[in-house]
Amino acid sequence: MIPDQTTTILSAADWEERVARHRARAERYTLPARKRRDSGLPHPVEDFLFQYYPYPLALLEKWHPGVGLALEYGQLSPALPKPFSERDYTAAGGFIFADPGRMPEKERQRLRWIHGLLVATRDRTPNFACHGLHEWAMVYRGENVRHEKTTPLRLPQAEIDALVESRPICCSHHDAFRFFTNGSRPFNRIQPTLETRIIFEQPGCVHANMDLYKWAAKGMPWVGGELLLDCFELATELRDLDMRASPYDLMNWGFEPICIETPEGRRIYENQQKTLAFKAIGLRERLISILKLACWSEITNDCHTPCQRSF
Repeated sequence: MIPDQTTTILSAADWEERVARHRARAERYTLPARKRRDSGLPHPVEDFLFQYYPYPLALLEKWHPGVGLALEYGQLSPALPKPFSERDYTAAGGFIFADPGRMPEKERQRLRWIHGLLVATRDRTPNFACHGLHEWAMVYRGENVRHEKTTPLRLPQAEIDALVESRPICCSHHDAFRFFTNGSRPFNRIQPTLETRIIFEQPGCVHANMDLYKWAAKGMPWVGGELLLDCFELATELRDLDMRASPYDLMNWGFEPICIETPEGRRIYENQQKTLAFKAIGLRERLISILKLACWSEITNDCHTPCQRSF
């Protein structure tokens, strides 16, 4: 039994090669992160995605096919090889596939909510006028300098405060806004909350696009390992932009600042923000499509011949 005519079959040789290739690609990020963790030497930029998004490193390393792919499996026994657990996968007739019919209803409802948020974000007009001021608002008046143990500020506190007070702040992302200092919150044009995120999140936002990794992680294994890693790699680029435009001095870490306190710096930031937002469009659309397939498709017990085959 395989799900339906939309399924693509991967030969055993094909998907086993994908497993190895995927792990090698993921270990470019996970092995240095493990080394830093074990040595107690944190990185102010590269460790963020492993701390802010508290998912195990192994999640990136394990390849999952995602919904819509069936894997040829030489054994006709129902036993599943790792990491394909019986909680999410079905093995039958020499095939293995992620089976949304096994998904608990509570998980299905959660993924449908994520799907709705992604659609709402996609359909909103992007805003490219924030210029990364959220990082400045987070250190306003020196109330809570998050990275002070790993890197200094590149400007005096008075100059940072003056910029926050002199320019409009338009942060639309709840999780970024909640780290604003108490003194900087009134400067933001809107006051996003967890409850209003579906109203305010927009596709130009660095953090909304970074969150594609979070939503992909929450959608595993249905989303598939390749899309998860694609979203993670975009998030690393967004994090670099985020911190280069911040008031932190990252020169010792090899990061040239984007001086958004100047007109030229704001122009550079906006251009790079647009480039990364364009990259996010395709990833968001892929997430929307696969979550729709996982959460609304009907799984039947009828055996069909798939319309596509990959060798």
